[in-house]
Amino acid sequence: MERSIKNIGKVILAGAGPGDPELISLKALKYLQKADVVLTDRLVSPELIEEYARKDAEIVYVGKQCSKGVWTPQQDINELIVLFAQQGKLVLRLKGGDSTLFSNILDELQVLVANKIPYEIIPGVSAAFGAAAYTGMPLTARGYSRGLRFLTLYELENVESQQWTDWATTSDTLVFYMSGQKLKVLAQKLIEQNIDAEKGVAVIQQATTPNQKTKVFSFEDIATKPLPEFEYVPTLIVVGKVVGLHQQYAWFAEKSNTESYFDNHKTIYQNAI
Repeated sequence: MERSIKNIGKVILAGAGPGDPELISLKALKYLQKADVVLTDRLVSPELIEEYARKDAEIVYVGKQCSKGVWTPQQDINELIVLFAQQGKLVLRLKGGDSTLFSNILDELQVLVANKIPYEIIPGVSAAFGAAAYTGMPLTARGYSRGLRFLTLYELENVESQQWTDWATTSDTLVFYMSGQKLKVLAQKLIEQNIDAEKGVAVIQQATTPNQKTKVFSFEDIATKPLPEFEYVPTLIVVGKVVGLHQQYAWFAEKSNTESYFDNHKTIYQNAI
């Protein structure tokens, strides 16, 4: 017998912000405080879950970090969402950053619609905006950049030569997500396309957290200075003239030594479906 629609729960697809637990929206926070089940990504502040989730809520860790072999298949996440909702529960699917940018939200929307499960989508502060604010680096500024592009080098082998030329010559600020391991290739390709020497590269790791780490290079520097190693996620790469504003307007005090902020989740459940 089909479950009565009145017994179906609800799913909230929400962005938790880039790391600083105080950057979550008030609306998402209210749902975190009353959700029966929280399905949380790895890049959600552990402090946020520990302090604000209901003490009797079921916390389900569904994080992904390919570089460490940590991977929860999207199909498993989809099935968990449906399973809990069909039990009549309020389910919060909590994503790092914004809920709709470089996330698998489409897969989750499709399964929710297919199963006639009600849902809401709540935006969050994306990592690019958090990183820009916490490094004093405006993403657009008169005389520096009038446009902004969000990009990824996930499929680096599919980037065509004309794309590299466009990226090297555009006046837009370029923000590369999930591309920390491709930094050296990115820099070299842009240099090969004669990128303007006034532009720079910023590598921002774990933005807005106590362990934020920022390194800035001009393209002239890259020829003589080693680029930083990919260490922590999330890592953002910012390319453009606005990078040069960091030194003048940086306000957030960064530590000389750091560690992984997002490996500190105290409550982790691997649920069998």
